[in-house]
Amino acid sequence: MNKLYLIPSTLGDSQVDDVLPCGIEKIINSIDYYIVENERSARRFLLKAGLLKPVELITFFVLDKHNPARDTEKFLATLSLADMGVISEAGMPCIADPGAEIVKTAHMKGIQVIPLAGPSSIFMTLMASGLNGQNFAFVGYLPVKHHERTARIRQLEKRSLEEHQSQLFMEAPYRNNQLLNDIKAGLIADETISLSLEKQIALYFITQEALNNILRHADAKSVTVRLRQRKTNVNLDIDDDGCG
Repeated sequence: MNKLYLIPSTLGDSQVDDVLPCGIEKIINSIDYYIVENERSARRFLLKAGLLKPVELITFFVLDKHNPARDTEKFLATLSLADMGVISEAGMPCIADPGAEIVKTAHMKGIQVIPLAGPSSIFMTLMASGLNGQNFAFVGYLPVKHHERTARIRQLEKRSLEEHQSQLFMEAPYRNNQLLNDIKAGLIADETISLSLEKQIALYFITQEALNNILRHADAKSVTVRLRQRKTNVNLDIDDDGCG
């Protein structure tokens, strides 16, 4: 039976050789069909990752928020002909990514799914934060509306305090300042907050005294903020591209 490969892509400006296993080059050169979020960026990634065949010979199926769920079965019908690959816009497929529906359908059809190792901004932020890595939750994007977002932040803070659980979430760049202001206004207890901007594979953390400093230094690659003294583990993954 043919296989569905989950192929990680690079984060930000990082180089393929620095973050992806060398075996990925062999796999992408064996696949002619891909399910992707954006065809143009997928083409660029495959060429950067060592695709040897003409990219014009590759067939791409675009899966994004505009595609109906029924398209997933249509895409997977190609697996009767050959192996397929799933490529995210950045990082690992199916994590904060529409590819999860494809994988769910593949399992229901008895198709073998093979995940490949690669970078994840979510886990890299947790690794570099110094926050609790034994008990954590990734909660995706927070609500867009101010009052709903503030209520969600307080809910996550309560969970963090009660369960000593790190909370990870991401935000699109054009809402970063609103998010930070809501965090500053909404948190009740003393916190340790870790932020990372997805620009490159290495995350550099700069200690600051308050969230106000972040708002004045938008170009910082990543920042660790300590508000007062106690730690309650709220972790933010702020994604420069709005991806995980």
